[in-house]
Amino acid sequence: MTDNYKTGLLYLVHLLISSDGHVDETELYALQQIKKRENIPDSLFNKFESSVKNKKEREIYEEGLKYLNLCTDEERLRAFIILYKMSEVDGWIHVKEVRLLLYSIKTAGIEFDDVVREAAEIPSFK
Repeated sequence: MTDNYKTGLLYLVHLLISSDGHVDETELYALQQIKKRENIPDSLFNKFESSVKNKKEREIYEEGLKYLNLCTDEERLRAFIILYKMSEVDGWIHVKEVRLLLYSIKTAGIEFDDVVREAAEIPSFK
């Protein structure tokens, strides 16, 4: 997977985690699992963390989609599968998470049914 994929994924995961106004331990643990499973190096993660500190939600969203739009269809689908699995990790899906997922999936040109079908095949981040 490319750095564009990894960076775009991090941006959108960040939004998803913070969208309900509460970041809990299961979400932080899941973020670490994503980092491991997707082979995201510390250097890329640290660069991402410092880049989002002074950005507004809208800017983070736009940056995430910008990076994902530079990816292959396979990478984009994989990112949204991970986001879908991430949305379930704290035991409930907040309305803002649903909106973020649906809107960004549509904007990226991915079929929601493909995301749901493929997400059923991968393990949870719990």
